[in-house]
Amino acid sequence: MKVTMITGDGIGKEISQSVMDIIDASGANLTWDIVHAGEAVYEETGSLIPDKVFTSLEQNKVALKAPMTTPIGKGFHSVNVALRKKYDLYANIRPIQSIGTMETLFKQLDLVLFRENTEDLYAGMEEKVTDDEMRSIKIITRDASERIIRRAFEYAQENHRSSVTVVTKANIMKLSDGLFLDIAREIANEFPTIEFKEILVDNMAMQLVIDPYQFDVVVTENLYGDILSDEMAGLIGGLGLVPGANVGDDMAIFEAVHGSAPDIAGKNLANPTAIILGGCMMLDYLGKTKESHNIRYALDIVLSQPENFTHDLKGTASTSQFTQAVIKQVQQLN
Repeated sequence: MKVTMITGDGIGKEISQSVMDIIDASGANLTWDIVHAGEAVYEETGSLIPDKVFTSLEQNKVALKAPMTTPIGKGFHSVNVALRKKYDLYANIRPIQSIGTMETLFKQLDLVLFRENTEDLYAGMEEKVTDDEMRSIKIITRDASERIIRRAFEYAQENHRSSVTVVTKANIMKLSDGLFLDIAREIANEFPTIEFKEILVDNMAMQLVIDPYQFDVVVTENLYGDILSDEMAGLIGGLGLVPGANVGDDMAIFEAVHGSAPDIAGKNLANPTAIILGGCMMLDYLGKTKESHNIRYALDIVLSQPENFTHDLKGTASTSQFTQAVIKQVQQLN
């Protein structure tokens, strides 16, 4: 089975190699089609996303992506947003699950965030009214809202989850967020065994740091989802421990959700956990659940031993040492 590996910028090449080595050790039997995109490629070729990337994605339909840097300056749009829009990868799924024994705000947390990935303010609909007034247009449509909300409820049902919480600001944005909330209420009626909750985004931000255990599956719009997913990551130790999936009807791109960390690039200091977990989500998508289970189990063991903690976890282990520790555990499980 062939999958695309997009190596990205900064620490991207190091953590890409780490996750490929670990997945190979699991016996998943994947063939890697390695391509490059991002700032480094732009500086070389003048293109953020070369044609080779599109060709590979369209052939393989499944990809794992390391972090990419978008050049700072007018006219440049996020590579991530460009890929999501081009391939209609409408569901951004981010599991927030406690792992290991690091010191964190909460233990044994297990949340899943479904974030609409194609519209809202991230649609990029902006206009200049005058030199002193700029406007961003918020777009919420029935079609996009229905499919992300339905996907969240279907996930909850298939995975025996207890509740789905929809997050909006419908008390203020009565038309746009009101539509999203109305659709959620309609779809909730189709899933009577799943508890349906609704909450305003500001209250959600507060409740997450008071008692996150009251939530299970969460579904929301693009901007709120972007912000809340980072807050949720902070509850279990940070973005270095959180993967993400961008899923459409016929393509999926899995990723680490953190940045490219150019300050530690090439220093063998990066924590590859997030992209490894992204790789596990990819394996699940491909039906290789035994291999993904073994890797997650190995990660939990490794992250329960302080000698394996990387610098971001207040440890001293290098990227390569961490990788070898995971591989050793995975091989024992095969």
